[in-house]
Amino acid sequence: MPSMPIARRRVLQAGAAGLGAIHAWSLAQDSWPNRPLRLVVPFAPGGSSEIVARAVASELAKTIGQNVVVDNKPGAAGNIAMQEVANSTDEHTMILGHIGTLAVNPFIFPKLPYDANRDFAPITLFSKVPSLYVVNTELPVKSIKELVAYAKSRPGQLNYGSAGNGSAGHLAMEYLKMVSGTFMVHVPYRGTGPMLTDLMAGRLQAASVGAPALLSFIKAGKLRCIGTGTAQRLPQLPDVPTVAEQGYPGFEMTQWYGLLAPRKWQPAHLAKLEAEAIKATRSTLVKDKLAQETALAIGNSSAEFNSFIQAEQKRWSAVITRAQIKPEGLG
Repeated sequence: MPSMPIARRRVLQAGAAGLGAIHAWSLAQDSWPNRPLRLVVPFAPGGSSEIVARAVASELAKTIGQNVVVDNKPGAAGNIAMQEVANSTDEHTMILGHIGTLAVNPFIFPKLPYDANRDFAPITLFSKVPSLYVVNTELPVKSIKELVAYAKSRPGQLNYGSAGNGSAGHLAMEYLKMVSGTFMVHVPYRGTGPMLTDLMAGRLQAASVGAPALLSFIKAGKLRCIGTGTAQRLPQLPDVPTVAEQGYPGFEMTQWYGLLAPRKWQPAHLAKLEAEAIKATRSTLVKDKLAQETALAIGNSSAEFNSFIQAEQKRWSAVITRAQIKPEGLG
């Protein structure tokens, strides 16, 4: 049998080598993620953001096959963390998106080190969290109506706290101030945890915070809940009326949290993360865990999450303009 011509043999060898390289590349793609994923939370520990992040991260680790490490990185209303993740190149660093960093900061900061729409790919909306309105237990008010009356009789004498300028709690209180015509002084903190410490100690009089971070303190009698930002009363707090019930029809305020990744990730990695994150968010364990904390698990598609972000940006840009909300140090 005649031997194969040398030229043809070399062509076949080159082709085999090329197929081998393609196969190796394919395996490398399939193996993503090949080390633990990092989920950056742009706020201090102790708030609703951490509760939601840890609930989903624990289940995502099971579905995606790698540990998911939650890393709190507060500062500059979330901008420091957003910039870091936008600039990351390891394709294993994600961030917890939020009403503040995605729908507020773009409209209150004259210049941001990131572009909320250009630099990030929305993956899925994790959760919507009811906002609760609470006061220090020493304050002689037991309802929104009483708080409004008390504040109006003492204009500028009441202090309310938030997790920072432009945070969901800041928006919620400014929204209430706007519809009720009251004046209270805003005291921004670097996170919900330290703010709640001062609220319970009496250094602040009021605040609006996501329900997961508040329920235990309310049930323990350390804070008094005087209204919910939901359309209907919460099963966990059936005796607390909504703000809408207390004279402000149509009033609604909820926080929300979702998963984002740098848009420069490979499309296949973004698609895999979306599929696994949706699966984790919709799992019974996550739904039950968040329900215990009065939070609603969502788990929508990336396209649906993107449309939601656009709608929220339109809504809150109008509120920010009316309330003249500015970042700390700029007025």
